[in-house]
Order: sequence, then C-alpha cells, then structure tokens
Amino acid sequence: MNKQVGYGIALIAAIVAPFFLYPVFLMKVLCFSLFACAFNLLIGYTGLLSFGHAAFLGGAGYLTGYLLRDMGLPVEVGILLGTAFAAAIGYVMGLLAIRRQGIYFTMITLALAQMLYFVFLQAPFTGGEDGLQGIPRGRLFGFINLENDITMYFFVLVQLVAAFAMIVRIIHSPFGQVLKAVKENEPRAISLGYDVDKYKLLAFVLSAAMSGLAGSTKSVVLGFETLTDAHWAMSGLVVLMTLVGGLGTVVGPIVGAILIVSLENKLGDLGSFLAGLTKIDWFNTLGDSVTIVTGFIFIVCVLAFRRGIVGEIMARSTALLRKGGQQNTEIRAAAGQVLAATDAARPD
Repeated sequence: MNKQVGYGIALIAAIVAPFFLYPVFLMKVLCFSLFACAFNLLIGYTGLLSFGHAAFLGGAGYLTGYLLRDMGLPVEVGILLGTAFAAAIGYVMGLLAIRRQGIYFTMITLALAQMLYFVFLQAPFTGGEDGLQGIPRGRLFGFINLENDITMYFFVLVQLVAAFAMIVRIIHSPFGQVLKAVKENEPRAISLGYDVDKYKLLAFVLSAAMSGLAGSTKSVVLGFETLTDAHWAMSGLVVLMTLVGGLGTVVGPIVGAILIVSLENKLGDLGSFLAGLTKIDWFNTLGDSVTIVTGFIFIVCVLAFRRGIVGEIMARSTALLRKGGQQNTEIRAAAGQVLAATDAARPD
C-alpha cells in the first residue's frame, strides 16, 4: 500500500510540474528516466552490464527523425518504427553477445555500438557531425497538436508511466523471477531446466526497445538528433544514472536521471547564483565543470551510498523497521513476564 501511495504522489507531482517548471527540461528528464529504467531492467535484474545502449537511444532517434522530417510520416508511426528498429538492433546485438559473460559481454556490446556510431557518422541522412535538424513534432493521431509544450509533455509522461508499469509487471512476473535467478546464480538456473540464453536475449531486446522509445521521443521533443546520443559516453552516462539512483531498485534510475540531467542543465545557473551571492568568481565556472561534479557525486555514492540513493534509503528503512519490530517484541515479552510474575504472586 505504501508503494501505491508513493507512486500516486509522484504522479500528481509530475502532472502539476509543467505549470511551474520549464516543460522541455522536464521532458528531457522523462526521456532519460525511461532510458535509465530500461537499462536497469538489464543490469539490475538480469546482471548484464551493457556498454552499447547508446546505439539503441541514438539509432531510434535518427530513424524517427528521418521518418518524420524526410518521409512525412505521423509522429506515432515514427516513434513506433524507431522503437522497433532499436528492438531489432538489440536482437542482433544480443545474438552476438549473449553467450558471453562478464567483461567479454560488455566489450562486445561496446564494440558493436561503436560500429553503429561510425555508421551514423558517415550515413548521408544523419547529417554527420551537424546532426539531424528540424525534426517536426506534428500532430498525434492527426488532431492533437504536439507543437504545444504542455501537450507534448503529457504525451511523454503517458509513455513513461506506461513503460514504468510494464517494467514493474515484468519484474514481478514469473519471467522476472527467472531473470533474478539468472542474476543470482546462473548455473543453478540452468540446472533447473531454464533456457538461460533465451531469457537473457528477451530481456536484452525488451531493454533495447524501451531505450529506443526514449530515443525516439527525445528526438521529437528537442527537434534534432546528434551523434552525442550514439556515442559510448552516453552508455557510460546511463550507467552512472542507474548506479547513483540505486541499482536493482524500481525508482532508483528515475532519481539518478533527475539528478544527473538537472546537474547538466542547471549547474551553470546555480554557479551564477552562488557567485552573485558570495562574490566568488570561481562559482561561474561550475557550468563548465559538469563532468567533475558528476564524477565527484559518483565517488561519494560509491564510498557512502554503495546501494545508490534509493537503495540506501530502502536498506536503512528496512533496518529501522526490523529494529522497531524487535523492540516491540522485547517489550511484549517483558510485559508478559511481569504479568506472569503478578499472577504468581497473587493469593488464591
């Protein structure tokens, strides 16, 4: 029940947020939150560390942008085809990498993603280093005008909520339980008769498809797609979001995405405010030191919050509840002993 209440409060906050904050920034946060949740489905619940997820984000964004701008397709069709394209890439990449484990799996996904990066760099329709510009938002289902930022925000929010609900359902389904078993002890899962490679491949494709949905939506929101989304550094960024928020937690990746994207977009404004407040010019350079600040946050999380922000909060809350329950048990036991002693001392 507490989780449902928390989800409800978060949803209400998300609904009212665009009326107080910049909608385009919020939409970017939502897209990266979906990207991080998709990545967490793979590493947090299956135990597979991929360094190739930028290929799904960037590939879907490029295809969606090309279909909307040059082919004139409706926005919903472009997003669906971009998502399907990311799933297809994930299937091929998964077939090549899924039979390897550990660092070998990670390096194969990185190599394949970088191959696609150079394809996007050289392909004529991507715009090369200039990127794909002028992607129209169009009209959803032919009559909902997505050029309005508020309308576009709620379209993105519906996608995130639907994808989040799907991830929660996957995690708590029998399929999700098998994924957790594969993560905890793969040889035992094999001995129980599960086709582990099939389960891992399906998880990889699902994660790729949701990453593609995030990339397609992001290209429509911003109106452009660049090589930044397909570069290996983007794969590292989503790893950072997941680890900072809480690996293997449901809402941890969302918290990590909010924190990292906010730092990238608002750190300069914070530095200017602090410089004006303290008259220290060094704060004006904070906007150019995003990588240093995010690296420092990552170090702090590794040293002090090894489970991530949400993971650490959950662990400490569980410990407090157990401690409180133990104390209540001890109090009841002591009260029972007092009552027993009183009854024994009472004259017949």
